[in-house]
Amino acid sequence: MKLAIASLLVGTAAAFTAPSLSTSARSTTQVAETKADLEVIAKKLNPIVGFYDPMNLAEATFWGTTNEATIGFLRHAEIKHGRVAMFAFVGYIVHANGIKFPWAMQMDGSPFPSETNPPALWDAVSDSAKWQIFSLIFFLEFWSELSTPTHKHYMSGGRPGDFPDFVSGPDGLPHPVPFNFYDPFKFSSKMSEETKERRLLAEINNGRAAMLGIFGFLSAQCAEGSVPALTGIVQSYAGEPMAPFTTNYLGQPFGL
Repeated sequence: MKLAIASLLVGTAAAFTAPSLSTSARSTTQVAETKADLEVIAKKLNPIVGFYDPMNLAEATFWGTTNEATIGFLRHAEIKHGRVAMFAFVGYIVHANGIKFPWAMQMDGSPFPSETNPPALWDAVSDSAKWQIFSLIFFLEFWSELSTPTHKHYMSGGRPGDFPDFVSGPDGLPHPVPFNFYDPFKFSSKMSEETKERRLLAEINNGRAAMLGIFGFLSAQCAEGSVPALTGIVQSYAGEPMAPFTTNYLGQPFGL
């Protein structure tokens, strides 16, 4: 978790993925909402493996909803985890090579940490800075879950992975936001349907690869020898890679 969050401080994974389409570029690209649809898209994503669902999640119904809503939830979750993993993978490589911003990280003049062990680097970031990052993530999560006249929720017929545009006014933010997450300069407004579909499939595949990649890094750091190909390449780490803070604030009252 900490590595995924720390990676948001640097760079972008835009060259590594094809994010969801903005309002101007959204199209009639089909949203897979049934098991049959998933079987079709699985073949496009990986013709060798094809449809793989050993836990029969494609037939499940979560929280008393429909199967279509459950599939929307699962697809959205995979896309979101893939995007975070892509940021984490790129961020890990950036940090491991000692690349950082040259200016001060905090108002008191504290610089960005010089640590080249990514999880240890996150540990070196102050708690106040971490809370700012969490606050931004909380807002983005809140905004992404909104259902508006122009944006359907992914469990109610909307497009999984689609992040709503930033809109201002009575039904939006109290101030204008000039750019959206994807295609802020509207370069893809004339993108063909075939290109849109290809890029959406590429995002899913890249996200899956990044999830394996980032956990490969962490496994090699925390369990020496677990990833032979990374032995001697990544530094060992004795901390807790899934803990957002070095201090266990929730466990302190209980002596943990």
